[in-house]
Amino acid sequence: MSAQIIDGKLLAHNVREEWRIRASRLTEQGKRPGLAVIMVGDNPASEIYVRNKVKACSEIGIHSEVHHFSSSTQQDEVLDCIRILNQNKHVHGILVQLPLPEHFENNKVITSIAIEKDVDGFHLYNVGALVTGNTNFVPCTPYGVMVMLEKYQIAIESKHVVVVGRSNIVGKPMAMMLLERSATVTICTSKTRDLTQFTRTADILVVATGKPQMITAEMVKPGATVIDVGINRLPNGKLCGDVEFSSVKEVAGYITPVPGGVGPMTITMLLCNTILAAERV
Repeated sequence: MSAQIIDGKLLAHNVREEWRIRASRLTEQGKRPGLAVIMVGDNPASEIYVRNKVKACSEIGIHSEVHHFSSSTQQDEVLDCIRILNQNKHVHGILVQLPLPEHFENNKVITSIAIEKDVDGFHLYNVGALVTGNTNFVPCTPYGVMVMLEKYQIAIESKHVVVVGRSNIVGKPMAMMLLERSATVTICTSKTRDLTQFTRTADILVVATGKPQMITAEMVKPGATVIDVGINRLPNGKLCGDVEFSSVKEVAGYITPVPGGVGPMTITMLLCNTILAAERV
């Protein structure tokens, strides 16, 4: 029996409708939510991501503005821009599109964003506060995964969750958020020796390694929930995740597709964080 597909597109649409009402109320009060996006360089993938974020903002009632700098721009110029945006009462969220050029210091740029406007949840304060559960904003991708589990009524408490991936953007914050919900969490990487011995015990398996189709059916516990955060482009041009979808869906209980799974939820949670930031002012 095939797994139930967790439809990220439909879920994202429904969540956005809930938050669109909250954005509308703020606008009626003269406090329209505002998001500023900073992009440095001409990375084609980044341009697509930024365009999608701007479009999503427009659809939900958030004002957005893009501050686009050339790849030769010096870091201080971008830091000056962030300082001005920090003081702008019409901007409630600031996002720096990664990656930045090599001559930039990522941490210095990210930590220059005011904590109350760090809607991406990447500021060191917010990342560190995940340990105590008191963060202002959580990173959008793991936030989206948690909402997916909630909306599909997939139990987390007392369950064994295996997170494959240790990035600061997904793996580490994902593990902290699951621990906060009383899950038993095991963190692995793509280099974990005999990875299968861990993944086969997972009630919930979250994969974020950037390695195409590395998780196969024999690595998954029957009936498990499989959340595929990866998105990769194969030599034939097709997109795929870190999970071999066609085989794993015949074993799992729930599974996210790629594309159309976690991706739409990531942008959605950015919108939610921006609206939340405006509500707090």
